[in-house]
Amino acid sequence: MRRALMIFTVIVSSGLLASPAVMQDMPVGASPYDVVDGWLKSFASTGHSFGATSSVFAESPDRIFIAQRGEIQLPSPVPPGFQGFIGSIDQNAYDAGDNRVWRNSIFVVNGNGEMIEAWTQWDEMFVGDEVGAGPHKIKISPYDADRKLWVADVTNHQVHAFSNDGEELVMSLGAGGAGDDDNHLDRPWDMAFTEDGSVFVADNGNSRIVKFDAEGNFVTSWGVNGNGRGEFDRVHAVATDSIGRIYVADQGNDRVQVFNETTRSVWYHPNISPIATWPGFDNPTDIYATGYDVWISDNRSDDPARMIKLDWNGNPQFAWDLSGRGNGPGEVRQLHQFSVDGDKNFYIADGMHGRVQKFAQKEGASFMETFGAPDPPLQ
Repeated sequence: MRRALMIFTVIVSSGLLASPAVMQDMPVGASPYDVVDGWLKSFASTGHSFGATSSVFAESPDRIFIAQRGEIQLPSPVPPGFQGFIGSIDQNAYDAGDNRVWRNSIFVVNGNGEMIEAWTQWDEMFVGDEVGAGPHKIKISPYDADRKLWVADVTNHQVHAFSNDGEELVMSLGAGGAGDDDNHLDRPWDMAFTEDGSVFVADNGNSRIVKFDAEGNFVTSWGVNGNGRGEFDRVHAVATDSIGRIYVADQGNDRVQVFNETTRSVWYHPNISPIATWPGFDNPTDIYATGYDVWISDNRSDDPARMIKLDWNGNPQFAWDLSGRGNGPGEVRQLHQFSVDGDKNFYIADGMHGRVQKFAQKEGASFMETFGAPDPPLQ
């Protein structure tokens, strides 16, 4: 009887893991957004530019958080064509090397792209020489009435929660320093949240997802390095939705995997079940799950970045491409993180070019082709 039950469980689990045709027959159209040219206003010190702007999160249409990996000292004389970001003179912000200055690592801008807060009191926290050191992604939990800003900190191998005004470090997940036990993380890259205050961390260096409770205590973890079901190769993003699903951008395997905490899966984990695998991506970097659909940024190695809309079951709905990989308005070299505000404006953090761009819906754009407002909305 027990063997029969085990066989039945595996069959059911296999059915849930059947892969939808994510890329086949995907409707692809023109972008329903216009870039707001020159939106982010430069405020870097004289002779410097924005650094690797890896992170953006829109708390509201008039309060947008940005995190960068320091500022970059410009060559002297400054080459012609400089437009306030290092990519405009064909330099890669990640290659700053000794020209990087750890300054203005977290700042806030208004709806016009003007700096209104600079959290310079935390700059020293992010100083590091490791490749990828500094903030990786930033978010606010939609369930948090205090609107703490969460920061994935690669330098210290921790995830931090700061008070909304930046004055207080409220909590840190991970003991600091790289490790693979219950008390340590290794290059955390992203985080997602549930209504009870739990936090899921994309623990990239350990190829796993780690769950912490609302008090910051370790609860469980799942995943190992590999390309099988429930295994990961570079966990670049994690997101949750209102029906208890957990979405993971399995970047190195060019896919998104979906998990929950309710389906029984004795072969995988006592509390976590892999319920779907969505293949066919090319470098997925970020996920935006609403109460109706799932958007995934597919950074694509050789072609312009693509935004892909799926339903909850992974069925293709619509896709559109950014205008190119160059440094012109609306073009994106690396779509690292994106965010959507309550007015449905769309923001992209381009780490390689060292800039954040804002996009607004075109007049008459269909709701089927555009982002819905965040659901649930921020408290």
